[in-house]
Amino acid sequence: MSSDSVVRLDRRGFLRGTMAAASAGIFGSAGALASATPQQEADAFLARFVEGWLPRLTASDEADWAASTDVSEAHTTAKVAKSIELGQYVGSPEVIETVRRLLDQKAMLNDLTIRQLEKIRLHAAEAPGTIPEVVKARAEAEANQTATQDGFTFHIPRPEGAREVSANEIDRILLESRDLDERRAAWEASKEIGRPLREGLLKLRDLRNKVAREMGFDNFFALQVADYGMSVDEMLTLCDRLIDQMRPLHRQLHAWARRTLAERYKTKAPGDGRIPAHWLSNRWGQDWPGLVEGIDMDEPFRGKPREFITEQAERFYASLDFPRLPSSFWARSDLYPADPKSGRKKNSHASAWHIDLDRDVRSLMSIEANSQWFTTAHHELGHIYYYISYSTPIVPYPLRAGANRAFHEAIGDLIGLAAGQRPYLKQVGLLSPGAARADATTFLLDQALDGSSVVFLPWSAGVMTRFEHAFYSGQIGDGEQNAAWWKLVGQYQGIAPPGPRPETLCDPATKTHINDDPAQYYDYAIATAIKYQLHDHIAREILKQDPRDCNYYGNKKVGAFLRGILSLGATRDWNAVLREATGEGLSARAMAAYFQPLGDWLAKENHGHQVGWGSPE
Repeated sequence: MSSDSVVRLDRRGFLRGTMAAASAGIFGSAGALASATPQQEADAFLARFVEGWLPRLTASDEADWAASTDVSEAHTTAKVAKSIELGQYVGSPEVIETVRRLLDQKAMLNDLTIRQLEKIRLHAAEAPGTIPEVVKARAEAEANQTATQDGFTFHIPRPEGAREVSANEIDRILLESRDLDERRAAWEASKEIGRPLREGLLKLRDLRNKVAREMGFDNFFALQVADYGMSVDEMLTLCDRLIDQMRPLHRQLHAWARRTLAERYKTKAPGDGRIPAHWLSNRWGQDWPGLVEGIDMDEPFRGKPREFITEQAERFYASLDFPRLPSSFWARSDLYPADPKSGRKKNSHASAWHIDLDRDVRSLMSIEANSQWFTTAHHELGHIYYYISYSTPIVPYPLRAGANRAFHEAIGDLIGLAAGQRPYLKQVGLLSPGAARADATTFLLDQALDGSSVVFLPWSAGVMTRFEHAFYSGQIGDGEQNAAWWKLVGQYQGIAPPGPRPETLCDPATKTHINDDPAQYYDYAIATAIKYQLHDHIAREILKQDPRDCNYYGNKKVGAFLRGILSLGATRDWNAVLREATGEGLSARAMAAYFQPLGDWLAKENHGHQVGWGSPE
């Protein structure tokens, strides 16, 4: 709805709308509006659409939440049922035909109306009612895939028998252990989840492609890219440009890390220059924490209750003049690891939820008192406050989303970056002695190796984006998933598996997004660039501080700047929003400038050593 056509949803109004639809079609017939202008017809359609869509969306989200926080066959079944019900409504032939007809009259519609219709068109393309059997099969397959993923139990082999471990325990081993045999066992255990997911992923590829092609898209990847108003070639070119802008620094970081890790494990690095995957502290090599000696970011959190993590994140936003979180957030969120004694399984990936596109906001995490969860909590609350900021009467329900999908991640990442700045940590008493003593270059090095930073771009814009593009466009055969995956990992990240990876496994499927948030990982790459652009502007233009050593905490001007972006939702073109906020289009320029001192230091450190890696076989 536009600002001059606000729908006030209530139970009686919704019932009247659905009962009337029984005789005249869900959204009324064209004849009933024969005397109306295209704009009036579009307003009426949007009002009726939201009346039926919103309660179905809320019910589907509630079922999805239950299935994610308590994995069970009953919850999976309920999730499928609600997803199908929502899909039948959003993708009904009548919705598709009405949207197509209205968009054919774009010249007679206002911009806000066009944006809503385009969003609805993309929603419909996810579940077109013209092929209900495919939509139903996809919903069931996705629910089963998620249940398999969330219900999987990891085991690490031991002489006395396999030991059950959590994902957090695997991450701890990879972060702390100096025993390469133990590290390899943990890394290989983390990849076993791909085995039961392999066939389901192949099935999902085919079902997702059928859905996308029904609405005229080449494949599912192309459908997801359309949310940006871009073609696939434009998106791939954009991702390549971001990688190219940061490639010199990434190669220097890679060379330093390879040499540092070889010394740590008292061994030689492989001759082709690639880093063995189990040497790194992240299961996918998407970030490389723990490489910088002498900086123990976890030390200030030891002994603190885990509740402190989210409470401090809330205090950060409140200091910028954002509201306190609603009491329902604390009552309905699932913030801590499931008690092993309870037998309950939950999704282990941190996420934020906007259940009803209004006041019901929640987060799913498994918080422990450490620096990683401190940053993650700040990030997830970035999503929550984005939801809260655009949930106002002036933003129509179909446009209650980020300026683009990447903007949502960018805001979370931006606050994650701000949460790691030393002045903020010092002000709130969380600066570890090692971090306080570290020189600026060492601290910058630690940041560059962290997630959503320099080593992240080749993974997000390269490996994940290129794999999913090739996977959905038919360039990867059913028996070539691991081979294609590791070729890309070697090419973009300079990482190699510790041993053969047979096709009976499915290493791509070990990354949750491949299964349940597909063909959108470039969101994170674009978000990384936007994050540094916004941070550069905030530090230089608002705070008048060094971007590498600044403090947002308590600055209401920073909060006002952010709310100016967040409160728009998806009502404006994302390119325009970015240019108006920062003065430039999407670029990794600000990111490269942020890490320039580190690049100069690394070039000296790596002088005389191999920089780069050979082509993977």
